[in-house]
Amino acid sequence: MTTPDAEQGGVAGDAQATPEDGAPRPEERLERAVRAAEQALIEYEIAVETFRVEIENFSRLHHQKLGPMYARLEELDAQIAEARAAQSGDPEDLRRAQELRARVLPMPSVEELFHGWMDSDGLFPEAVAMLTDRPVQPPQRVRPSEEARKLYRELARKAHPDLAQEEGERKRREEFITRVNTAYARGDVALLRELSEEWAAGPVPEERRPSRSEELYARLEWLVQRKELLTVVARELEEGAIGSMLRLAPDDPDRLLEEIAEQLLADVAAREAELAALTGQA
Repeated sequence: MTTPDAEQGGVAGDAQATPEDGAPRPEERLERAVRAAEQALIEYEIAVETFRVEIENFSRLHHQKLGPMYARLEELDAQIAEARAAQSGDPEDLRRAQELRARVLPMPSVEELFHGWMDSDGLFPEAVAMLTDRPVQPPQRVRPSEEARKLYRELARKAHPDLAQEEGERKRREEFITRVNTAYARGDVALLRELSEEWAAGPVPEERRPSRSEELYARLEWLVQRKELLTVVARELEEGAIGSMLRLAPDDPDRLLEEIAEQLLADVAAREAELAALTGQA
């Protein structure tokens, strides 16, 4: 989550406008600092949003692909405990068997009652898509393709709301970036291309007018506060269960899912062999 030096260097290296006497304007250095801070914040927000999408996709794919394996393991554990209890008649074994069987048959949750349409934050994106007549397109992999990542970064840098100076322009950018984020979360390259064309054909934002020192200081202070907030969000993402798992395979998170699946399959085979030995079916 770092800002390329080239991005900031380009701002600092712009031609410097000076008054007629050749002396630099008093606000010039502050203006460059604000522009550099804006670019740094945008790059940081892109990094945080990219990581958030990977965490969300990993969590959903983890549930879709590995959920049945975890369910099978829980069922086998219950059957093994029941077989041991039947052989021993020990009260502790019976208690353990009942405990494991209860885990396999939990009370239905809110999510189950709504048939997988709802998570802790509301409706799943797939459910929202169905309710709004948009095609259902769950993520196919943890990390969107390289082309999707490239298009997303380009759009975020061009259309980011933090570059707006007027409230109307900020609102337009916020609505547009929301659509960009949704397309990126799905890895929808075609839609990202369409959004790129739409932005290129849209109204050109007004050029930045020279700001007074007080306005620049206020802007710089806001950017610092926004960066601090994003730092907290990033830390929470990184320290969460899924974020910690993703840190184990930062270069290929999809492969991590495959490795977990391979381990679960081995665990299932071991449990099945243990159960067969207990029930005399080996």
